[in-house]
Amino acid sequence: MPSGDTGDATAKRRGSQNTHSSRRVIRSYFAIAGAYTMAAALIWGVNTLYLLDSGLDILGVFIANSAFTAGMVLFEIPTGVLADTRGRRMSFLLSVAILLITTLCYVAVGEFGGGLLGFAIVSVVMGLGFTFYSGAVEAWLVDALKATGHRGDLDSVFARGAIVTGAAMLVGTLGGGLLGTFNLALPFLVRAALLGVVFVFAWYAMHDLGFSPRVLRLGSLPSEMNAIAKAGVAYGWKNPPIRLLMVAAFLQIGFTTWAWYAWQPHLLDLWGDDGAVWLAGMIAALVAVAAMIGNGVVEWFSRFCGKRTTLMLWGGGVFTAASVGVGLGESFWVTLPFLLLMAVALGVMGPVRQAYLHKVIPSEQRATVISFDSMIGNAGGIGMQSGLGYVSKHHSIPFGFLAGGLATLLAVPVVFLVRRFGGLGDVIVGAAGKRGPCAAQGLPDVIAVDATARVDTAD
Repeated sequence: MPSGDTGDATAKRRGSQNTHSSRRVIRSYFAIAGAYTMAAALIWGVNTLYLLDSGLDILGVFIANSAFTAGMVLFEIPTGVLADTRGRRMSFLLSVAILLITTLCYVAVGEFGGGLLGFAIVSVVMGLGFTFYSGAVEAWLVDALKATGHRGDLDSVFARGAIVTGAAMLVGTLGGGLLGTFNLALPFLVRAALLGVVFVFAWYAMHDLGFSPRVLRLGSLPSEMNAIAKAGVAYGWKNPPIRLLMVAAFLQIGFTTWAWYAWQPHLLDLWGDDGAVWLAGMIAALVAVAAMIGNGVVEWFSRFCGKRTTLMLWGGGVFTAASVGVGLGESFWVTLPFLLLMAVALGVMGPVRQAYLHKVIPSEQRATVISFDSMIGNAGGIGMQSGLGYVSKHHSIPFGFLAGGLATLLAVPVVFLVRRFGGLGDVIVGAAGKRGPCAAQGLPDVIAVDATARVDTAD
């Protein structure tokens, strides 16, 4: 029948168009996420060195970086409200624009002697820029793929996205180190230029498909923020296991934030050449690879344990020991492996902890509680950077690693208390985890990546 043939042809054309649109969305996501990550990574290995070169002492460096973390804490909730009302595209474009402007202002402060106050003000606004990005691109991708009729697994899209951003991170850190060898301001200028390219590309390629923006009036913002804060407290802080994990994160993430900025001058001092900026970029790349290795071995370790807290306890213990090792190491080649071991331990603990949280938090409140959890960890970063920055100035950076590393030991008994609560969130799927990865089984479907070979036991 002609009419039936016509209907089938029309359906096939629509399916082909949807597939084409979905592929375009995925390609745009890879390009945006990769370029944005590369731009961010360009300064990771040289930021502390640039601040020191601009006249700040080591305490001033950590105060400036604390201002950046404070900005992330202050603006996490209001920027999330904007993304959920005005749209993910607007949120991302604001993020790129703010980071581009503040990156140039960062260079201007250094070149014209703006001092600690100038760096602190710019850092707070830069923190605002990063909070506009947080989760916006991933939420845009999920909405757009659903609207374009994507039939494939989102798992594989996010997995390939992780590969793209991982590669971009390595290129960015190595490139930043090489550029900084010529001039420490150069990685920042290249970052700004790359962000300009990202802005133009996202303007044309990123549209809020499957999402209907709604009006956000300034007068309603406080009530929206208050509702989110109450939900974060009710479903997060008042839930004992989650509260305990937040306390552990306050210590571990707080110390990690300080350590990330502290290793740069410390390792170069042990190397014997404070001007070896290329080496800082290379070490930053190695730290990124070490964290990726930690992510990768989670599934293997999960075959030998039945509880997520087991991995978090071992990971926490190794992290503390490696941190102390960095403080005690007296040579470059002894200290560097301990720094990389810290990154591996964090790479193991991160996805396991994330899986636990996603398993025990109701789906309706998941985004809110995760944001609240991020705020607690960043608050720890503010305290640790200020306190250990003071220690670094009046004693030494190695002593800061020693003191801060020992402080993270307090997180181990806290995680042990989480273990005592038991529950499904702590259980790895299968007998001792042999039938499923420790992290992925507890994550939402859109970000779970299950690479475990399944065994048919029907017989």
